This record gives sequence, C-alpha cells and structure tokens, in this order.
Amino acid sequence: MALWRAYQRALAAHPWKVQVLTAGSLMGLGDIISQQLVERRGLQEHQAGRTLTMVSLGCGFVGPVVGGWYKVLDRFIPGTTKVDALKKMLLDQGAFAPCFLGCFLPLVGILNGLSAQDNWAKLKRDYPDALITNYYLWPAVQLANFYLVPLHYRLAVVQCVAVIWNSYLSWKAHQL
Repeated sequence: MALWRAYQRALAAHPWKVQVLTAGSLMGLGDIISQQLVERRGLQEHQAGRTLTMVSLGCGFVGPVVGGWYKVLDRFIPGTTKVDALKKMLLDQGAFAPCFLGCFLPLVGILNGLSAQDNWAKLKRDYPDALITNYYLWPAVQLANFYLVPLHYRLAVVQCVAVIWNSYLSWKAHQL
C-alpha cells in the first residue's frame, strides 16, 4: 500500500512523467517475460538490448501516444456513462488500435535494423494476426477502463494489463 500511495503522489505531482516511465517500465517487463517465459532464453541468452529497446519504445512512443490519445478521447467524448464508455471503446478499437499497431510494428523493425523491404514484408505478415489478437483482449479491458477508471489512471491500468500484451507484442515483433 505504501508503494501505491507513493505512486499516487508522484502521479499527482508529475502526471506525464510518471505515465511515460510507467509505460516504459512495463514494456520492459513485458519483454523480459517474453524472453524468459515464452521464448525460454535463460539469463545467459537474454538480449538486454532488446529489453532496452522496448523500454525506450514505452517511454518514447507508447506512453506519450497512448497517454495523449486518452486525453484527446476524453475531450472528444466527455462523460463516464456506459454509453460514453462504449463510444470510447469503439473509437479506440476501431480507429486507434489499428493505427497504433501499424506504427508500432514497423518502428520495432526500424529499431532492429530491418531494411524497408524486410520491414514491409514483416508488417504484412504480422499485422493481421496482431490486430486479431488485439481484439481478443482489448475491447473488454478498454470498456471497463473507460467506464470505471479516472483519466489519470487509465494509462497505468492499461499498462498493467498490457504486461501480457507487451509480452506478446515483443515476441511477435522480434520473430524474424
């Protein structure tokens, strides 16, 4: 509980910084889980650079983009009724999620040094599966998030759930 209260104080004092650092930390955790539990690399074969790439993506792309999206979405569709939450979820999953994945996957490819041609081929191969998998998890999470969670906690809630999603995305993005 003391850790949660410290997080709440930090979030109140520095909301943007804390959200971005939370996203980066949890993206890194997702990659560690991917490498250790999914891919079973072991500590000797763990790719620390890959984990740092995911942390960087979390801090430099995921945190700012998703955090900013939630602010825009809350201005565009104000309110917290069930209907408002449904509208937000439909816009989030119908417009934002496809665009976000379409940017995230190639960005990982660029950071991994893929050529434009290889990156395009990887995007065409991985994007449909990633988007379909997205729809298994995120609509229900986002509906609850938009209905039950105050705006300043949404990114943190999503990123906690996203540890599992980040593990999947890291695995998917690093398959060659």
